[in-house]
Amino acid sequence: MKTIECLILITLITSVNLSQTVEEKLILSGNLSTDAKILFNQYVEPAAPQFSYSVENKKSPILAGVMSLIIPGSGEIYVGEYLKAGIFLAIEAAVVTTAFVYDGKGDDKTTEFQNYADDYTNPDHNWSVLKYAQWLIDYEQGDPNMILSNDPNIPPWDQVDWNLLNAAESGSHKLPPHGEQQYYELIGKYHQYSSGWNDFTGGGNKNEISPNLTYYSGMRGDANDYYSVASTAVIGIYVNHFLSALDAVWSATQFNKDLAVKVRLENFQYANRVEFYPKIYFTYSF
Repeated sequence: MKTIECLILITLITSVNLSQTVEEKLILSGNLSTDAKILFNQYVEPAAPQFSYSVENKKSPILAGVMSLIIPGSGEIYVGEYLKAGIFLAIEAAVVTTAFVYDGKGDDKTTEFQNYADDYTNPDHNWSVLKYAQWLIDYEQGDPNMILSNDPNIPPWDQVDWNLLNAAESGSHKLPPHGEQQYYELIGKYHQYSSGWNDFTGGGNKNEISPNLTYYSGMRGDANDYYSVASTAVIGIYVNHFLSALDAVWSATQFNKDLAVKVRLENFQYANRVEFYPKIYFTYSF
């Protein structure tokens, strides 16, 4: 802790003339000894004027905290803690950028694996609900009427009766309509839907895992990893705002504690007067 003290001597504030305060009230005898006793007994020390001083540079901890809660580092700038302000602003920029970048990567990867599953024009890459429906008819005694068409120009999800398909499913899961998030999750997560992949060769053994299913699951995993990073970054944004607000409140409080001003009057006695000089002692600790 270092302390710098500045002493400011202000010009003459008041002067008390003893000849006016004493001689006007007393009639002196002319005898030196007697007059000295009279002066000693009757002299009244003039009272020092009262002064008050307020520090105008105090910082509001509440304002500093609210500023940093909204924009990390702004409260520190208000207090004058520029280094810490720069750190909080840099962290904010980093986590916000990370959240946006990885959320975008997750969206791109989601589009990629959904297109991979839906590409019914490429028999090597497609998961076909029509193929899955045929497997249910062949191995799960599903109603043949669930298949409405075999037109290769029509998307597979438009060629089946979804109610009859769900009724034939004996597993613990029912396939949601095409396009829903759960649709894309289930076909790459559970063996129940392995038979829908175009490279499935397991016959009645639905537990066989096809290469396309493995590849698709890997893409879904990558998308989830990207979203996880983005979610963590969002949490980091909230934490950074909170910590910056706490630090701004603390910094403002410390600023006010370190700023101290003391005012004191010193008097100088002369032969016939007393003069008072205010002295301001300004102390700033850091």
